[in-house]
Amino acid sequence: MQYQSYPDTLTTDQELQQLYLFSCLNAQQLARIKHSVRQIQLEDEEYLFKQNQRAERFFMLKEGHIKLLRLSLEGAEKVFEVILPGQTFAEAIIFMPKSIYPVTAQSINHSVLLSFENKIYLDILNESSATCFQLLSHMSQRLSMWINEIDNLTLQNATHRLVNYLLYQVHDEHHNVYEFNFSIPKHVIASRLSIKPETFSRILHRLNREGLITVKGRTVHIDNVDRL
Repeated sequence: MQYQSYPDTLTTDQELQQLYLFSCLNAQQLARIKHSVRQIQLEDEEYLFKQNQRAERFFMLKEGHIKLLRLSLEGAEKVFEVILPGQTFAEAIIFMPKSIYPVTAQSINHSVLLSFENKIYLDILNESSATCFQLLSHMSQRLSMWINEIDNLTLQNATHRLVNYLLYQVHDEHHNVYEFNFSIPKHVIASRLSIKPETFSRILHRLNREGLITVKGRTVHIDNVDRL
């Protein structure tokens, strides 16, 4: 893991304010945040932090992919979330009584992150009730998104969860034929969707056999988006 200072010239106020955590901060508050920014580079499968480690910073991913996971007593890996570029994570720990990471964060591939100091962010919130209320509004919206995610994982069967994942990759609504590459390993996707790897493969083969998709390695071709 490589730590680097991150010059202010590379992080503009506008860039930070695109993140919900900083969208309600004024110029002076943003300057304090930028002063604490550090850049981190991780190689493939390198750990950023481990479960129960003391939490002093939160993060924003700039490049690569990070998986948040926990291990069962038998050593099986359960992926709770895959962090994509532009997303923040570990910020909720700022408000927890015990400042420890409840999950492990590990890179899937080469990744570049920005890290921010918890204490400085908390100091800003303590000084401004208006900032706190604006942040609560943003976090309420994110909570609603998580409730929908729980519904998807608990109320839908494995096939529906995988099909929804495939459709989520379609970024052009005007095309009924679409092709994309899996950006992360299939077993990580399976764990994220709470599907066993063998079940994941079996569903892909069935969708392939039924002419809904064509899978070649990491490439997925959706022959008919509407039908899928």
